[in-house]
Amino acid sequence: MLLFALPGFTQRNADGKRGNEIYIDGKGIIRHSVNDKEAAFFGVNYTLPFAYGYRSHKIQSINMEQAIDRDVYHLARLGVNAFRVHVWDTEISDSLGNLKQNEHLRLFDYLLARLEERGIRIIITPIAFWGNGYPERDERTGSFSDVYGKDGALVQEKAYVAQERYLKQFFSHVNSYTGKTYTKDAFIVATEVNNEPHHSGPKARTTEYVNRMAAAIKSTGWTKPVFYNISESPWYADAVAKSVADGFSFQWYPTGLVAGHQHRGNLLPHVDHYIIPFDTIPEFKNKARMVYEFDAGDVMQPYMYPAMARSFKKAGFQWATQFAYDPLGNAFANTEYQTHYLNLAYTPSKAISLLIAGRVFRSVPVFKSYGKFPTDTLFGTFRLSYKNQLSEMNSDTEFYYSNSTDTKPVKPSALAHIAGIGSSAVVKYNGTGAYFLDRLPDGSWRLEVMPDAVPVSDPFAKASLSKHVTRIFSNERQMTIKLPGLSKGISVTPINAGNSYIPKITAAAFSIKPGTYVVTASGKSYKSSNTLVNGNIKLNEFVAPPDDSLKVEVDHQAYCSVAGNIPYKIKAVVAGVSEGDSVQILANLLTGAYRVIHMQQTGSYIFEAMLPADLLRPGLLQYRIVVTQKGKRPVIFPGCQSGDPFAWDYINQKYYQTIISAPGSIVKLYNAERDVDNVIVYSPEWKTDSYEYVTNKDGNLAISLNHKPSNNELGGLELFVKDEILTNAANLGQFSFITVKAEGNMSAKIVLIDAEANAWSAAINIGNGIVKVPLSAFKPDSLVLLPRPYPGFQSLRFKSAAISDFSLLNVEQIQLLLTGDNAKAYNTIIEGISLETK
Repeated sequence: MLLFALPGFTQRNADGKRGNEIYIDGKGIIRHSVNDKEAAFFGVNYTLPFAYGYRSHKIQSINMEQAIDRDVYHLARLGVNAFRVHVWDTEISDSLGNLKQNEHLRLFDYLLARLEERGIRIIITPIAFWGNGYPERDERTGSFSDVYGKDGALVQEKAYVAQERYLKQFFSHVNSYTGKTYTKDAFIVATEVNNEPHHSGPKARTTEYVNRMAAAIKSTGWTKPVFYNISESPWYADAVAKSVADGFSFQWYPTGLVAGHQHRGNLLPHVDHYIIPFDTIPEFKNKARMVYEFDAGDVMQPYMYPAMARSFKKAGFQWATQFAYDPLGNAFANTEYQTHYLNLAYTPSKAISLLIAGRVFRSVPVFKSYGKFPTDTLFGTFRLSYKNQLSEMNSDTEFYYSNSTDTKPVKPSALAHIAGIGSSAVVKYNGTGAYFLDRLPDGSWRLEVMPDAVPVSDPFAKASLSKHVTRIFSNERQMTIKLPGLSKGISVTPINAGNSYIPKITAAAFSIKPGTYVVTASGKSYKSSNTLVNGNIKLNEFVAPPDDSLKVEVDHQAYCSVAGNIPYKIKAVVAGVSEGDSVQILANLLTGAYRVIHMQQTGSYIFEAMLPADLLRPGLLQYRIVVTQKGKRPVIFPGCQSGDPFAWDYINQKYYQTIISAPGSIVKLYNAERDVDNVIVYSPEWKTDSYEYVTNKDGNLAISLNHKPSNNELGGLELFVKDEILTNAANLGQFSFITVKAEGNMSAKIVLIDAEANAWSAAINIGNGIVKVPLSAFKPDSLVLLPRPYPGFQSLRFKSAAISDFSLLNVEQIQLLLTGDNAKAYNTIIEGISLETK
């Protein structure tokens, strides 16, 4: 009886503690019923049974069950222990809410069964409201979501009734692969009623909706936690909090979504902490918290996930699932969701960072704080580094790294699990894919090596199944393992099905190809066993995509400008070449005479060449990259067209080109015409703020930032300028001013941001010409986090706690932020921002 008197302790929680895997205590902490310890679930969303994921595999004639098996294996390999998805109710229901028994539901059941075999726990969100089209057009399915839409489904009585019917049938449905209903399935630990509801109308109606949907679920015998989204409609947070929901769900997209290109620069300030603005609502207190979706949209940098996991725990979350893991079948093109990209084979560094993030989430206590950036980049056994593009875990038994690292393991003799990319103190490797080492009970090691992944284009640009953004190659590579007991000689035995490759071994160094192996000390033999790695991975399992059969490909971006009369390096990724093939640069200054410069391979798929100073006279440099494979005609880039580039009928007239600047020339940090595809524009509110491209009074293209009177923030823009700074580094000492060419009657400030996220600003008044600001006028300040983080109640500004001295050489980003009177209308037209000598 005393238990029931505790605040927040309900009959449901008591039942949950007796019969369910988890329960929520009186303070809103999710605990394991078996031992009362804090629970922590970290994983992914994954959508193959539904919508585009389903269709894209059908189009490619990929066996669905085999595709699910492959992906679930990789999730287990990454240590995932949580899965969530918003079920596309539009594909499995009719207009009255009756459940359809069809292929989508069957495959969903199959997926759940495979996840459960790997020990992965599940939260189901049974109502998505979405159409099933994205990135294609929606189909008219005739479901209740199709009939009422997201907004109507939350206010119309007939829609309520249809959803109640659907929920009752959905949770009573028997999974033919597990033999259990979703209600009785112990691996399904909780539910979230729907996905991202857009509430409107009377708040009492919102509370009623939540209560009625929860009642429909509980009518099936459900006694587990019921979550409801509180962050998507924050104006209705109090109405949601008054409901019977046991906990509340949130999302986090700290770098926005669908930029169309990769975001660069130090993004750690974007994930420094997660703000929850609902603590003043009494009913919100002592309720559990989950993150149903998160991702750093349009970001490939492999340190974001562990930082987000750390911030989630500080905010009190105990469930977090990334959106969304790309199926192996279409990850080569990143067509699942253009703004997200995560797959073990195709994005190995990000995947290892997800593994590390899972360790962060499951080891850091709820509400634990490690301070602010940059202090919080070192916490517990974890390290995050923008400079080294690295996330790292280094404990007695585990050593994981998302990129090459110089860190030494704290206790090599105790290591049991290693995973990484590149090289470390214990593994030297010259491939680009991920590898895993797990110590077996007899002292030998299970080695799993993934194929090389080679990025060949921006994965966040326009996507298509006809375009590869990452290539896969199963090349022979070299590996050295430096672990106690293996330094005097080893044997390496292939064990996965179909793997006949025999490594060539010298002491602890050996050749290797993708596959699974057992590594033993010389003189010790490998004996087959039924040992499971991490409790859910069979010894001989291995999954990897096959090599593609595409032709040679070059990924290279020419610099806009470089300092003249000074040698500079050209770097390119070249995929599809073998030993003995040649890569050359054909360059000229529009003189008609070409210079041939051989590119040298300096890393896996990386080719470089130093252009000599005498070639870099001020002017316009044009060049091509020519790849010649043995026995084949040259292929010329840009254009990817074979032939003789000097032949009279060679029609490919594409070139890379770079302006060679004369001493004292201005450096264009932002140019509206040049940077249309790269600039980040901040428009705070679409109803009052907009932007468009116009021609200014000089006839040049410019961007117009437009504002209608409101109480909103004013807009601005941001650009990554590190390349322009570094390619003109030799002349930086000559520059004394930042100039802004703009029109309009508006005050603003220029913000310069360095690699450590320090910011310096200077105020300007925009008139109808050029505004010149001395570099000496810049003072320490905060920066605006762009793109705007989502949800909108997250921090917009950041100021480093450890600001350093200003150095123009370290500047990586520039912002122009309008600071005028937001109660007035304005149109500010900006053509460019430059560095000038005087």
